[in-house]
Amino acid sequence: MKILLSIKPKYVEEIMNGHKKYEFRKTIFKNTDVEKALIYSTSPIKRIVGDFEIGEIIEGHPKDLWNELNEHAGISNDEFINYFNGNSKGYAIQIKSVNIFDEPIDPWENNPNFTPPQSFFYID
Repeated sequence: MKILLSIKPKYVEEIMNGHKKYEFRKTIFKNTDVEKALIYSTSPIKRIVGDFEIGEIIEGHPKDLWNELNEHAGISNDEFINYFNGNSKGYAIQIKSVNIFDEPIDPWENNPNFTPPQSFFYID
């Protein structure tokens, strides 16, 4: 099983260039069979640009996640703090084996009713 993750283009670039090795989320998927994540690059790109294998998922207080993973976060401390905005729990999804598609996928071609996920959704 796969998930589709919505990620801002500047962070997609950090994933592609290898600086971002963890994707941070406020909530996490419950299905333990998820092995891959498709990367949906949000506006203005609006395409599925690649995928990656999901490594370990670390749960913890955002402060602890930052202290442990900031060298591989691919975002600034200010962006990280603003994202978690006082939340007491966060998740770090390890990004492994990134695959960038030669041709990004326009999701509306296959599904005219496509709505990008706020965070993620499952794909069989």
